[in-house]
Amino acid sequence: MKLVIFGANGPTGRLTTAQALAEGHTVTAVTRHPETFPLGAPALKVAKADALDPEAVRRVVAGHDAVLSTLGVPYGSAATTTFSESARHIIAAMSAHGIRRLVCVTSTGVPMKPPPSETLIYRKVIVPTLIKMGRPLYEDAARMEQIVARTDLDWTVIRPSGLFDGSAITGYTVGPPQMVGRFTSRRDLADALIRAAVDDRDVRSIVEVITTEGTPSVYRVFLKEALRIGSA
Repeated sequence: MKLVIFGANGPTGRLTTAQALAEGHTVTAVTRHPETFPLGAPALKVAKADALDPEAVRRVVAGHDAVLSTLGVPYGSAATTTFSESARHIIAAMSAHGIRRLVCVTSTGVPMKPPPSETLIYRKVIVPTLIKMGRPLYEDAARMEQIVARTDLDWTVIRPSGLFDGSAITGYTVGPPQMVGRFTSRRDLADALIRAAVDDRDVRSIVEVITTEGTPSVYRVFLKEALRIGSA
């Protein structure tokens, strides 16, 4: 397939690009900084474009079979409308070029509540703290989901949990929102994105991707992300 990947220069985007190329797909990797993109291959095109620029998005989307968005926004960022604005531009470009398959990433933080079966300290301390830190971003990710769901495209929204760097693809779980699970390996997320786009899985659905193998300590990650100390 001919895939175009937004956010390709981020950690998940690079893994998604590399795996897609390894599987034999043709990839356009979209980034604002192509000079820093580390990958190269005959089937790879690195395109300079900002997902917030509608004309640039329209240009790079043309001629592809599917669009993948791995765009993300870190805690504390002032870019609190990136999810929704980029979604509008991508959808408009896809409609203009007759492209139907869209797979994009948001977060398990979008409902802004933990699964009811989680532990008390996780529900009452860890999740509320993370939600407080990321509320504007989660709210915009929710707007993105609503924008995508209102289209007639063949869309899939994938919500990862706490992202970490795994060494290999695992037997991860894909299921409906509010599954119990605190982590998602970026390699598993990349695989789930490609499987959804290439194999037409979970069309017109919001799903979560949960990794249970080789996960880090939730408390160590919490300290790093919420309190900015320690290491994951």
